[in-house]
Amino acid sequence: MSQYVLKVHSRCDLACDHCYIYEHADQSWRGRPRAMTAEVVRQAGRRIAEHAAAHGLARVRVVLHGGEPLLMGVAGLRSTLELLSAQIAPVAALDLGMQTNGVRLSPEFCDLFVEFGVRVGVSLDGDRPANDRHRRHADGAGSHDAVCAALALLRRAEYRSSYAGLLCTVDVENDPIAVYQALLAEQPPRIDFLLPHATWAVPPPRPGPDPTPYATWLLAVYHRWTDDGRPVPIRFLDSVLSLGRGGRSGTESLGLDPADVVVIETDGAWEQPDSMKTAFDGAPATGLDVFGHGVDDVTAVPAIAERQAGAAALCATCRSCPVVGQCGGGLYAHRYRPGSDFANPSVYCADLKRLITMMNGSRTSDRPEPVLADPPPQVLDAIAGGAGDAEAVRFLADSQHAIVRALWVAAADRVGGPGAMSRRVLERVDAQAPEAVRAVLSHPYVRVWAIRCLEGTPDATYLAGLAAAAALRGGVSAEVVVKAGAVHLPTVGTVRLPDPGEPALLRIEDGTLTVGRPAIGAPVRPVAADSWLPTRRVLVDGLAVAIEDGDPYRDCHDWPVEGRLAEPQARSWLAMIEGAWAAVRRDAPGHTSGLRVGLSAIAPLTADPANPHRSATSRHAFGAMCATHSGVDELAVMLVHEFQHSKLGAILDLVDLLDPDRRSERLAVAWRPDPRPLEGVLQGVYAHLGVADVWRSRHRAEPADPLAATWFRRYRDWTASALDALLGTGALTPRGVRFATRMGETLHGWPQ
Repeated sequence: MSQYVLKVHSRCDLACDHCYIYEHADQSWRGRPRAMTAEVVRQAGRRIAEHAAAHGLARVRVVLHGGEPLLMGVAGLRSTLELLSAQIAPVAALDLGMQTNGVRLSPEFCDLFVEFGVRVGVSLDGDRPANDRHRRHADGAGSHDAVCAALALLRRAEYRSSYAGLLCTVDVENDPIAVYQALLAEQPPRIDFLLPHATWAVPPPRPGPDPTPYATWLLAVYHRWTDDGRPVPIRFLDSVLSLGRGGRSGTESLGLDPADVVVIETDGAWEQPDSMKTAFDGAPATGLDVFGHGVDDVTAVPAIAERQAGAAALCATCRSCPVVGQCGGGLYAHRYRPGSDFANPSVYCADLKRLITMMNGSRTSDRPEPVLADPPPQVLDAIAGGAGDAEAVRFLADSQHAIVRALWVAAADRVGGPGAMSRRVLERVDAQAPEAVRAVLSHPYVRVWAIRCLEGTPDATYLAGLAAAAALRGGVSAEVVVKAGAVHLPTVGTVRLPDPGEPALLRIEDGTLTVGRPAIGAPVRPVAADSWLPTRRVLVDGLAVAIEDGDPYRDCHDWPVEGRLAEPQARSWLAMIEGAWAAVRRDAPGHTSGLRVGLSAIAPLTADPANPHRSATSRHAFGAMCATHSGVDELAVMLVHEFQHSKLGAILDLVDLLDPDRRSERLAVAWRPDPRPLEGVLQGVYAHLGVADVWRSRHRAEPADPLAATWFRRYRDWTASALDALLGTGALTPRGVRFATRMGETLHGWPQ
């Protein structure tokens, strides 16, 4: 066992009519002490530490619960946290959480939670009408205003690290979209939906003719959440998706993972999970307590042991169900029926089966990973025509992703032992949140890192950064150990570590990054503001480009790169890129759709007065370019020019346009004094085709501008002469001839 719920207070300051603790079958709260004494807390901590030491657990999680834990007061909770830390921290790292209704939350409580690293979940059922339907005071007054005030407090910068998320109990009479939007408005790191506790003896409300109203309600939320781009993790829905991919559940409500949580009541009694209170009076009881029994005694209780047995412990109906791997029979308490106890499907069986089946049939982010394939003729033709439409560039991006997926696995093998932990994290995130891993592995410089690893320079720190970035993006809890002065999290940012050269633990939980020492029991703290360097991005008119000044592998462009930009520099770069994008839209509109899909990063170069307008790409960094700080018109040309190189490099990863035995042959070209290798000529022709298109547009807009006319004719003539020479070598493959011929058609289709 590694998760414990401590019922530090048995009473509550609300009178919610759907509360399973006070309103359902088990009424044992009436005979419990109001608050957990120091003696019980201390002994509970001893038992937890004892179990962790005996089983070699590096980490345990303790959640303070109730009743309402805030009724303990600041002093009472401080004492509880100090006692738990004193007992457990010497043996295992201690994750602390709390679930509260939020009504009494104050800055004093929040200061305490930040000090001890307590992550606070708050119960909220939606907007005012939805929440106050059930979550009311004893006098009937609603709690919505007080809860929202508590959430506003947790959103403050100094307390945000303690904000764990929202728990919402489903009521099918509430509007699902209004509830979802109200929860989203509170900016939670995570949302979870709880089916109201019910059994076959006391079924859940089902108003109206819909036989599966809970599935209908959750599907409405699921479709809206998906349409919104899944802006926040929703544990119940994420669990369905993860289990459908063969991943873990993350909740006892779904799946066949062993149950790993027990409860300690205010009097020290060991109990089964709280949901059992809905079954019958005395259902959660084990007959054991912390003074006479250890955790191993609790795990031997038949009802708890049964929940470690997976599908074998389910009834025949569940075992034969096609979605049993995701449903897992539903929450154990929801299976209760007088006469057959828990040997039944969930009372929500029909809802769960419909929900899972519909989600499995509509998943959009779970399509198979792309595999390398020859580009279809229409893709080759679209790219060869000079610009390439969005679909053609998307094909190239998908192909690059397939290459990088293969390379990162090989690179992780080369990194070996130091990267094993990070590799496991990345694989686990890939099972639970594949879209997050895809986004991180699509970062242009991941391939550069992988190739350098395979060439003999393994870098475990970058692999840890990949794992941490994917976990953050995917909302997956994870830990990685790094040893460097800083670690870059591709697509996310860079963390400067407090003790360069010393091992550091990066922990990701509920969308928050904390850092500490990897020693058992060492505390973790939120990353200090001056130690977190987020990736800056330009987001304009469908273009999303990172100003990449933190990735250590951006040096692949062979020009000196800038370090972290100061804020004034960064603002200047943002404005310059926005202006250059406007110029591209004006002067090269045919290139915009491809750039939106494929260009993802620009690495600033250090200034060079002798060469003020420099830019470059790397064959191994699709979608990235580097450039000096320039005028917007100059940068617009660079954007088109360099992305031409990126596209052609991606094509050359898939097909041979040149005879492999003749690539090193050289050919004279007008734009260089020295003869160039044939592949370099092909790259130059394709890049200059794009640049000529920009100057053609500018010349057409300003016919009297001699500069535009000169540059258009120069690039057009350079391209035409080199293309003819290339076709005359006989070194192009049949697809290379097709590609070159298509370039020629574009070039010769322009007015002379």
